[in-house]
Amino acid sequence: MQCYKSNNIIQLSFYLIIFFFSLSHANADFFKNISNIIDDNKERLSYGISVNDINRDGNYEFIVTGFGTENIALSYQDGFVSNIIEEENFADVNRRTIGVVSCDIDRDGYEEIYFLNTDSYSGEKLYTDRLLDKKDDQFQDLFSLNKNKKQLNYTAGRSVACVDRKGNGKYGIYVANYGGPTRFYELEEDRIVDKAPSLNLDKITGGRAVVVGNIITNNSDIFAANERGANFLYENKEGLFFEVAQQFGVDDKLQNGRGTTLSDILYNGQLDIISSNWEGYHRAFVRSGNKFIDIAKTNFNKPSRVRTVISADFDNDGYDEVFFNNIGEANKLFRIDQNGEFIELKLGEASEPNGLGTGAAVADIDNDGILELLISHGEVAEQTLSMFKANTAKDHRWLRVKPLNTYGAPARGATVKLHTDQRIHAKTIDAGSGYLCQMEPIAHYGIRENEVIKKVEVIWTNGSITEMNDLNLNRILEIRQK
Repeated sequence: MQCYKSNNIIQLSFYLIIFFFSLSHANADFFKNISNIIDDNKERLSYGISVNDINRDGNYEFIVTGFGTENIALSYQDGFVSNIIEEENFADVNRRTIGVVSCDIDRDGYEEIYFLNTDSYSGEKLYTDRLLDKKDDQFQDLFSLNKNKKQLNYTAGRSVACVDRKGNGKYGIYVANYGGPTRFYELEEDRIVDKAPSLNLDKITGGRAVVVGNIITNNSDIFAANERGANFLYENKEGLFFEVAQQFGVDDKLQNGRGTTLSDILYNGQLDIISSNWEGYHRAFVRSGNKFIDIAKTNFNKPSRVRTVISADFDNDGYDEVFFNNIGEANKLFRIDQNGEFIELKLGEASEPNGLGTGAAVADIDNDGILELLISHGEVAEQTLSMFKANTAKDHRWLRVKPLNTYGAPARGATVKLHTDQRIHAKTIDAGSGYLCQMEPIAHYGIRENEVIKKVEVIWTNGSITEMNDLNLNRILEIRQK
C-alpha cells in the first residue's frame, strides 16, 4: 500500500513539473533583447534601415539612416555590431536621411545605395538625395556629378524601392515622394535619368510605402501605399506599368498608408499584401482570382500609430510572424497560422511601449540561422537602437535561399517558393519594404516538425524559373541565374 502511494506521489510530481514547464514556456517572451551587442549605441534620430553586404565580405550589414546625424553601417564582428563606415559622403551628417535601399543599378554585381533625404514634410526640400557607388574603395555620389544634376530630387520623399522592370538585371529606383511627382531613376548611357514620366509613374500624391515583386504577374510589379489618396498597384507588362489598384481592390482610398510588406499568408505559393494604415485599419490582402480580399480580423486590423511592418519566420518554426512597429505605443507581433489566422504573441521587452519606432529590418548578421531584428527610433526624440532575437529551440531546422542574378548581384524582386509535403511557401527577395526600409536579400525558412522538402523554386525577375531538388538543411543555398 505504501509503495502504491509513493508511486502516485511521484507520478503527480512529474505531471506538475510538466504542467508548470509548459505554462512557463507558453508565457515566455517571444524575443530576447540583445541590444547590448550594439557598440557605441548612443541616442540619435534614426529612420530607415537597409541590409547590404557593404564591405563585400560575404556577410550582411545593417545600414541605418541618421536624421541630422551620421548614417552608419553596422557589421557583426567578435560578438558585437559596430559601425564600419565613416566616409563623409556616406555619413552625410548635415542632411536629413529617412529612406534607404540597396541594389545593383549598373550591373557590375555590387549594390549601390540610395539615401532619401527629407528636410520638409511635403513639397519642396532643401537637400537632395544621394546615390552612392563604391569605386576604388571610396563612395562616389552619382548625383553630385555635373551630368546628373538636372535629375536631382528636390521633393520631400518617404520610401524607396528597387525595380528590375525589364528583368534584365538593370535596376531602377522608385522614389515615393510626398506632395510632388514620383521619381523612377535608371542609368541610361552612364547618366541618371528620371523615367517616371515616360513610364506613367510620375503621379503626385502623399507617397508613403513601396513594395516590389511578383504580386500579380511574373514580372516586378509595384504596390505603393499612399496617404490622403488611393494606393497604387502597377502591373508590369514588358517593362511598362499600368495602374490597377481599384480593379484589384487594394486602392484603400479612405485610409492613410504606412508600413507594407509581401507575405504568403495562406502558404499556397502566392504573395499577398500586408498593408498598415496610420491610426486606421490594417489590411491583409489575399489574392483571390483577379481581386484581393482583406481577411484581417479585429485583433489584427486594430488601428495603431504604425510605422514599419515585417513578415518573417523569426523562431524557425515554419510559420511566419508579422511584426508591427508602432511609434509612441506598444509594438505587436502575430503568428500566421496554417489557415491564415493571425495569433497574437507575447512580445515582452520588444513591445517597447515607450519606443518611438521609425524603422526596422531583419537579417541573420551572425550567420547562426536565426534572424536578428533591428529597430530604429526618433522623429520626436532621440533614442538608441534596439536589437532582438527569438527565444527559439536550438533543434529547429532552417533553410536560407540566396538567389543571385546573372551579374552576381542579389536578385531583388525575385520570388522563392519552398515546396514541401505540408505547404508551398512563397517569399520575395526584398526590394524595399516595411516603411523606409529594406530587408536582407535572402528567403529565410524555418522547417516544420516532420516536414519533408521536395524542391526549391526561384522565379527570377524575367519570369524564368530555376529548380533545386538536392537540398541540405541548416545552410545557405546560393542559386545563380543562368
